[in-house]
Amino acid sequence: MTKKFSLDEANRMLPLVSSIVRDIIEHYREWQRTVEAFEIAATLSRSEKPTPEAEALQHRAQELARDIQGFVGELTRLGLEFKGFELGLVDFPADVDGRSVCWCWKHGETAVGHWHDVDAGYNGRQPVEALLHSTIAQHD
Repeated sequence: MTKKFSLDEANRMLPLVSSIVRDIIEHYREWQRTVEAFEIAATLSRSEKPTPEAEALQHRAQELARDIQGFVGELTRLGLEFKGFELGLVDFPADVDGRSVCWCWKHGETAVGHWHDVDAGYNGRQPVEALLHSTIAQHD
């Protein structure tokens, strides 16, 4: 059973979620730089014997990848879905009047202010007010 979050619960989790996502983004950027440096160093190495620099860069890239996997795992254990390294997207599964949706947050946003249908993704993001307003109107 997937945990479902109210909008208030999602917003209360943001300090923790934001911290984890910041770590993911920082480590991911360092990983990208390290892999690029490794690729350059590896081309300068002889195939049978990598240089110490290439070996160190490879080890660091692997270490960063493990850290990133750990951070993403933290979000998963919280019941969240991490959706993108570039923007730092996180989906909070939700149920609004029997409709499965996701509260959608992007790194740097101060609050969870968007939602989308489960199968819509980031391109289907809409302001939370529109969903909440339509839900209230249905009950009137």
